[in-house]
Amino acid sequence: MNQNRIALIETKPSRTNFKDMFDRAFEFDQYQLCSKSSIKKILKADCDINFDESQYDWIILVGSDALKYFTKITSITDRSGSKIGDKFLAIINPAMLAFKPEIKPMWEKSKANIIGYITGTLCDFEIDSTKAIGIQDTQECNDYIRAAIDHPNTYVALDSETTGLYPRDGYILGISLSYKADHGAYIDVECFDQETEELLQELFTKKLVIFHNAKFDIAFFEYHFNFRFPRFADTMLLHYLLDENPGGHGLKQLAIKYTKYGDYEKPMYEWIEKYCRDNKILKADFNWGYIPFETMKTYASVDAIVTLLLFHKFNPPIRTNTKLSWVYDNILIPGTRFLTDVQDNGVPFDLDRLEFSRKTMQESIDGAIVELYKYDEIQDFERVQGKDFNPNSVLQLRALLFDYLGLQPSGKKTGTGQHSTDAEVLEELATQSPVPAHILKIKKKSKIKNTYLDKIILQLDRDGYLRTGFNLHTTTSGRLSSSGKLNMQQLPRDEPTVKGCIKAKPGHKIVAMDLKTAEVYVAAVLANDKVLQALFKRGGDFHSAVAHKVFNLPCAVEDVKSLYPMQRQAAKAITFGIMYGAQAQNISEQITKETGVFCSPSEAQGHIDDYFAEFHKLAEWIQSSKDFIATNGFVYSFFGRKRRLGNVKSTDRAEKSHSIRSGLNFLVQSTASDVNLLGSIDANEHIKAKGMKAKIFALVHDSVLAEVPEDEVEEYCKILVSCIQLDRGLSIPGCPIPCDIDIADDYSLGKFNKLYGDNI
Repeated sequence: MNQNRIALIETKPSRTNFKDMFDRAFEFDQYQLCSKSSIKKILKADCDINFDESQYDWIILVGSDALKYFTKITSITDRSGSKIGDKFLAIINPAMLAFKPEIKPMWEKSKANIIGYITGTLCDFEIDSTKAIGIQDTQECNDYIRAAIDHPNTYVALDSETTGLYPRDGYILGISLSYKADHGAYIDVECFDQETEELLQELFTKKLVIFHNAKFDIAFFEYHFNFRFPRFADTMLLHYLLDENPGGHGLKQLAIKYTKYGDYEKPMYEWIEKYCRDNKILKADFNWGYIPFETMKTYASVDAIVTLLLFHKFNPPIRTNTKLSWVYDNILIPGTRFLTDVQDNGVPFDLDRLEFSRKTMQESIDGAIVELYKYDEIQDFERVQGKDFNPNSVLQLRALLFDYLGLQPSGKKTGTGQHSTDAEVLEELATQSPVPAHILKIKKKSKIKNTYLDKIILQLDRDGYLRTGFNLHTTTSGRLSSSGKLNMQQLPRDEPTVKGCIKAKPGHKIVAMDLKTAEVYVAAVLANDKVLQALFKRGGDFHSAVAHKVFNLPCAVEDVKSLYPMQRQAAKAITFGIMYGAQAQNISEQITKETGVFCSPSEAQGHIDDYFAEFHKLAEWIQSSKDFIATNGFVYSFFGRKRRLGNVKSTDRAEKSHSIRSGLNFLVQSTASDVNLLGSIDANEHIKAKGMKAKIFALVHDSVLAEVPEDEVEEYCKILVSCIQLDRGLSIPGCPIPCDIDIADDYSLGKFNKLYGDNI
């Protein structure tokens, strides 16, 4: 019988029978952070637990609240089933299983781990220092690389330790190699000589080089050493294909989840925390160059060891699935090579425009603030409060809007249960008073200046380009995302200032190619709806053509936009809305918002019925796709990506419905995105093969952006369009996917000049 004293701590009193959930494998005392079950969101102030952790050998922390309270770790999914410190055991809340059946495998594995720790059948793994070594001697380094070259394994795991996140911002401290299971070395680059670099290139040429996040490491190796990698693999992308949910693809997370090495980084981060504390350095300012080689070597060598282990675990299931294998070989690996080029090309910014825009925007903000204080409501509020009004103070803003002005709250709440005052709420409140509208204007301008203009100037490289990140693995649909120095996917859409600062260098043009109605085109092909396909073949304004067809309008298609804007907007709202599972209520709200004319839900339903009566094959495909998703809990895209939707079995109707809608959306959004990505990859290879100087620098939603020499613009456009429109088995006969191209000096397409004139 287990003699350990065990405590289990949940957030608040629940009906969960934890003894049964743990198969009655052990006895435990049960506690709650908060004794009040009526509180929905538990804050630290609500925690009234009376608990002496020294009285227990093991403490099971159920859910993120308990985990954060005792360990300061915020992500329960990353640590579920793992041991933290000497006695804490983290696990997800089993109460969620009924609502989110997709987490059942995580629960079962976590439960098994916890039972293993408590019963003694699972123990922490000790790293063998004779197998995870550090090398600082040149001869020893070269001998190790030769051994890797001569070893019969056809692969080698490779990792780098750097002082920065971008090649131009830092340098490589050392490299980690592992060419056989559970053996690895961390090599200090200071011991490299010419022979070392030649041997490494020989190794990289002969072997399949396995990275975890290849795009990061390849960029550094190419920039600082000019190494080339003819064949490479990426365990991060392999795992992404096996579990497309974002946020769980980090090496540390996967090591904890899938290998015996667990949280091997912990001693390293404890050292970093102590160093920062002792030297009064903020963690954000810490540089990995501060870490001594002896402290770094074990952790760094295990990086490569774990990468090799993960490859052995993830590669086989990908290779036995022809769909996933095709996506990996033809989209993700070439996409990595492509995005490495895109990131290195950089976004061309004009420093003069940035400085001018920052100055002008601040003047505009200052003027708007002066105008704000002229409002009688603000002056009266200040008299009542006895102090100046600060529009950036959430407390004062909430008091002004809801207590003093008496505006009707939108119903949106913050995490602490207070009325929200975010941009969406201010826009809604603007219909009740001009004050929130004016405050919203100030906030929007301030965001553009603070979030974009100020930060971009600081992030520019010496050549005037900003190099940021693009990601293949952070969305469930497979669409690219952007992160790092600048999120290119979140540039202000309807405000040309920031886009206008993305300006081509002299003698060049910004070429923006946009896929118009790409997702509808894909749906028309997947559904084999000949009526919908015929509208694409016809050309012209697509939404006018749809409205003309659906509502049988008594005018030429070309006149629909001016004569029947309501019907055109209805057609547009339904066309886009149905791909996201929009219902009559959503469609009515969208039509009302866009046209300014009220459209009731019943009218919207009538429009939907008319729409599907005309495009009945599309309606049949949508229903059959929903039925498949509901029955199977997964779906494959046209190109072979898999979307797992286990929550279609949820007892929560909203969760189940959301999963089905997500699956339907995935079918069209993922495929349209891959058409764009595959075309861009091919175009980039053509450009390089021809020795052209055109450079693709971003993929933003359905757009491809490039900086192109003026004498290459025509050829570049032909190459890009032909690659995007290449028939990959997903084309309307005689009508390739529509591509719109804009050519201008800047990304605002001339709107910057219209806004500011020649003032700059």
